[in-house]
Amino acid sequence: MRFSVGTVHDFQMYKDKNFEISENVKILADLGFQGIKKEHENSVIPHKKTKLKPLTDEQKAENKKQASKRVAIEHINRDFKIFRICGNKYRGKHKNYQKNWQLIGAIVNLKKSTRNLDYTTP
Repeated sequence: MRFSVGTVHDFQMYKDKNFEISENVKILADLGFQGIKKEHENSVIPHKKTKLKPLTDEQKAENKKQASKRVAIEHINRDFKIFRICGNKYRGKHKNYQKNWQLIGAIVNLKKSTRNLDYTTP
């Protein structure tokens, strides 16, 4: 996990990275990551609509396909925001920030893994 002090955009954190991502890994990013192709060749962002150049039906279909793949992580982001660790200002001790993220991540993973279990007794 990577953390940053203050309001730093995700793409800026990616550009300032001090870790390597294999070229075999495909990155599905949103429009906030324009220019990621310069940093990582095997990355995909949605097509952008402009006032003068609307999207074709093919481009809309590609965007929808990409969005359907990315929706899972967006739901996980929502679960983290429910715990108010990334949606609001963090007011806890800064030395515990990473521990809190990991704890909330464990809770979110537990929630996701037990979502479809049937708890009724036969």
